[in-house]
Amino acid sequence: MHDVLISSWQIYLLTHMRGGVQKLRGTGASVCCLPCCAMHSLVFLCAQKVVSHYATLQDALGFLPKELYPVLFKAAFMDKRTPSLQQLVQAWPFPVLSFQKLLRRCQHCERALIREKPNKLCIQAVILGVGQRLQVLDMTGLQDEGQGPESMSLWSRTVTLAKACLDISKQQSKCVKRASKRRKGPYNNSVALPPPQPVSVDVWVDLFVNSTSYGVLKDALQTNSSNALRLRCRNFRAEELSIASTVGLLEFLDPAGVRQVDLRFNNLGLSGLRVVLPHLAKFTNLASLKLPYSNIDVRRLTVGMEGSLQYFATQLSRLSCLKELNLGSSRLSGKLRQLLGDLQSPLESLELAFCYLLPNDFAYLSQSLHTPALKKLDLSGNNLSDGLLQPFQGLLTEAASTLLHLDIMECRLMDTHLNLLLPALCRCSRLRYLGVFGNPISAKGLKNLLHRVVGLLDLKLVIYPYPVDCYGEDLPWPPTSSNLLNGSVDEVKFARISNELQQMLLSANRADAVWTTNLCRHNSLDYFSL
Repeated sequence: MHDVLISSWQIYLLTHMRGGVQKLRGTGASVCCLPCCAMHSLVFLCAQKVVSHYATLQDALGFLPKELYPVLFKAAFMDKRTPSLQQLVQAWPFPVLSFQKLLRRCQHCERALIREKPNKLCIQAVILGVGQRLQVLDMTGLQDEGQGPESMSLWSRTVTLAKACLDISKQQSKCVKRASKRRKGPYNNSVALPPPQPVSVDVWVDLFVNSTSYGVLKDALQTNSSNALRLRCRNFRAEELSIASTVGLLEFLDPAGVRQVDLRFNNLGLSGLRVVLPHLAKFTNLASLKLPYSNIDVRRLTVGMEGSLQYFATQLSRLSCLKELNLGSSRLSGKLRQLLGDLQSPLESLELAFCYLLPNDFAYLSQSLHTPALKKLDLSGNNLSDGLLQPFQGLLTEAASTLLHLDIMECRLMDTHLNLLLPALCRCSRLRYLGVFGNPISAKGLKNLLHRVVGLLDLKLVIYPYPVDCYGEDLPWPPTSSNLLNGSVDEVKFARISNELQQMLLSANRADAVWTTNLCRHNSLDYFSL
């Protein structure tokens, strides 16, 4: 009874204070029994209490103002109140339910849940709760990194949604058949009226498919035109699929909705890309194309392969909205001008990791329309220590005014090379992310790097290597990336150097900047979030 009274009070406050953005900090309210609430408004705290009582919420939804639904949804999602979450979605009063808008940092709760691993049960509750008023369910933007037992990966979300679409399609068919029989009557001589049209919900999602999940996703996409739950793809990612399977799925996707296609580990080669790329031309809003690990090697071209390479370049030039291109782990030596020279508009993100680039590739890039527009550049795995160092300096200088993200991991850069690059690097005044992991740099070199770039106030994340000082005497010199990745690190020495770097950041009033060797914990910048 006491809990019901509290919930009634919370509902009253929600109803009468829904426009408030008051924070508990500094209000004089007695909230010592509510830990960690300084970042929540009183409205949010009330919402948390209400969604914790499913029965009370169920009774209250009939008279709660509809503008309270978003804060109730976020409270239920954050506290994993799945019955309440499902009830909220079933009664959702708006035509659109968008995860990105509802789970972002807001006036009532500063926690950005959209950047955290999504809870599996919460996702399932939302899917099961799709109601009749809803027209669009936007589930895009959820994280897919570092999955745990309670979270749901992008692959799992894809399979769950595909199965839900198929289940609903089957239920829909059964209902139509039963309704048809009832209308015909016992003697089957009356005119059958058309069955009532089902409510249709467009579910916007990012899809990740491989050979294991190909069948269920294809079946779900085939039901799209007649199903009450229709999958609409924003970002499409496929791994380890045959050419035929890849093309088959691309044909089912909405041409206007897809903004990114990511095909990796599919062993396409130039011959496979020749088959696949024409099917991308229909995606009129395609901004990002990722083709890493596609088994492209131009270093020993036959006559037939030369024709395929030119066809590849021609098909790329047809993608008029393309802003991001990833050709990582392709052997593109000397062919960048041919591949990128006919693009209709400048690229803003270019990933060429482990592409065996040559000086003439850098010379082309430095003079191309792309470089002055680049926001993201990944040259990891290219040997920048010798003949490419000076061309790279020139490229960096040309891109300095726009560059936000720079990856030069495993580029064999030592202290001397880094010192030569620093003047150009320091001109990148808008840089937010720098990746130099896997380079043979000493503690002294890292300290010099930090000292020089600490004035770049937008630079908030640096992924740096374990200093060569921390390895044993058996480390070969100059060490390869493999030597550095597999070598034994003295953890005591590294802890001391890491602490010194942190102290330098604090002394420079840059506690906001993260310097780390952890490649997994901190995500690099996605092009669409730049």
